[in-house]
Amino acid sequence: MIAIVDYGAGNLNSVKKALDYLGADVVVTGQPETVVAADKILLPGVGHFSSLRALDRAGLREALLQAASAGKPFLGICLGMQWLFEGSEECSEVAGAGIFPGRCRQFPSSVKSPHVGWNSLAIQEGSRLLQGIAQDSFVYYTHSFHAPVVSAMTAAGEYGLQFAAAVEHGNIFGVQFHPEKSGDVGLAILKNFCEV
Repeated sequence: MIAIVDYGAGNLNSVKKALDYLGADVVVTGQPETVVAADKILLPGVGHFSSLRALDRAGLREALLQAASAGKPFLGICLGMQWLFEGSEECSEVAGAGIFPGRCRQFPSSVKSPHVGWNSLAIQEGSRLLQGIAQDSFVYYTHSFHAPVVSAMTAAGEYGLQFAAAVEHGNIFGVQFHPEKSGDVGLAILKNFCEV
């Protein structure tokens, strides 16, 4: 079973519909015990980094970290990926999980923010999540803050600067874009997650 974490800031219906379409066994939950019991975890997110405070209030932060450290496949989408880093300039008093180093930062003033729409992926070799995805495939973004380039980056995006579009380390995966809104490419990525 895949637990889609509901903390009041996710694009839950679109994510669930995409996984339902793929035939996955999915539950949307805000219950820590359900998250810990799940086989795989998906942390979606839309909006301001401060909304991640709800994870602490609901006891979900510890449940997520426990599941991740137990080796369960974990996918963070958009804000969910940013949570995997140490934090964000968008709300410095809210701590991220610190699984990946660095903080998320705002796009430079040389480009229009937020970054909304379709953009291509520069995919690196060896990613399990992006296996079978063609180089320069287009995916859908909507974000004002971006994750830093790190050694665990498996795909880069370009918008005023290079940023981490996807990260991967062991059982932990993150994508800055929205696979549930990225057509066949996004469905293929979610299918890969279902199969890891």
